[in-house]
Amino acid sequence: MVSPVTKIDQIETVILDIPTIRGHVLSMATMRVQAAVLVRVRFSDGSEGIGEGTTIGGLSYGPESPESIRSAIDTYIAPAVTGRDADDVNGAIQLMDKLVKGNRIARAAVEIALWDGLAKRLGVPVSQLFGGAVHDRLPVAWTLASGNSDTDIAEALEMIETRRHNIFKLKIGKRAVAEDVAHVARIKRAVGDAASVRVDVNTAWSLQDARWGLKGLQDAGCELVEQPVPARQRRAMAELAQGYEIAVMADESLNGPEDALEVASARAADVFAVKVAQSGGLKRASEVIAIGQSSGLGLYAGTMLETGLGTAAALHLFATVETLRWGTELFGPLLLTADILAEPIVYRDFCVEIPQGPGIGATLDPDKIDFYRRDGGRTVKAVAGE
Repeated sequence: MVSPVTKIDQIETVILDIPTIRGHVLSMATMRVQAAVLVRVRFSDGSEGIGEGTTIGGLSYGPESPESIRSAIDTYIAPAVTGRDADDVNGAIQLMDKLVKGNRIARAAVEIALWDGLAKRLGVPVSQLFGGAVHDRLPVAWTLASGNSDTDIAEALEMIETRRHNIFKLKIGKRAVAEDVAHVARIKRAVGDAASVRVDVNTAWSLQDARWGLKGLQDAGCELVEQPVPARQRRAMAELAQGYEIAVMADESLNGPEDALEVASARAADVFAVKVAQSGGLKRASEVIAIGQSSGLGLYAGTMLETGLGTAAALHLFATVETLRWGTELFGPLLLTADILAEPIVYRDFCVEIPQGPGIGATLDPDKIDFYRRDGGRTVKAVAGE
């Protein structure tokens, strides 16, 4: 007897607004609330999968906002994939790529839910669908982004003392280059050899600023600088990567495997910051990882400051990567005042632990979802046949 094919039956989306524990200062915005788009996919056999699409700072970081992510899913993606074979995740990815241009975060959110549902039906973790986990924990960085040196130093020293983090990334780029370098140097002197210090400029510098900045940061003992110049300025990134000993990491330059191939070919980075959402999903992120590996570049697991849900999905992918030379920054849940998972992700001994169980290993806390949802309980649904 042939078993009936499990279909994608229903897709629901909701936006959550969760305050941050402090102001998170980037070069282009200061975040005090994180908005996350949660996706729940229900299947015809009664199973379900969950996913998340999250960006940073509204539209100040990139072309997608929480509102556009939800709209793209409800209006375009959900009607296209509803009714399809639930186990054919690759087919759904290809269809989304064909019918929905751009909108990588929206596509990633639905894809994560599809992988989660498939893995749950198989009774395996999502990592198993990508070859199997080779790590049960990964080093995790913390971002110091208050903008105040004394505050950042106190925060860093507390993190080291409690063994939560000993890798720190500083958000810089809002001030003059000399001021930013002095800020970083002061923090590096305070933590000494007990911690690694890196910076993220979020595209704020010109090439000339970056030349001075990289020299000063290198002299201060900083190990890595992330996306110092605008994403499209690959020649400038290549000059910086080849002109200094300090590692140069591409982030905003990477929007999927096509960008990864161009950046690697241009030698426009020493390190890839691989983000699941920015890559367009777990599968495309795995392709970015493969390009970085084959090009001899370092790898770093980046974040869009997702909740525990999106963070769990990313951890399952990065747990399958043999060498993450620069570790991870999958600390998103720790920046939020509330955790939306029934069992929060574990952070200890300078690492983050890979969630256990089938799927992405995450179960939502319904009370937290109801409390933080933006629409006050009105969920948009796309149902087969509507």
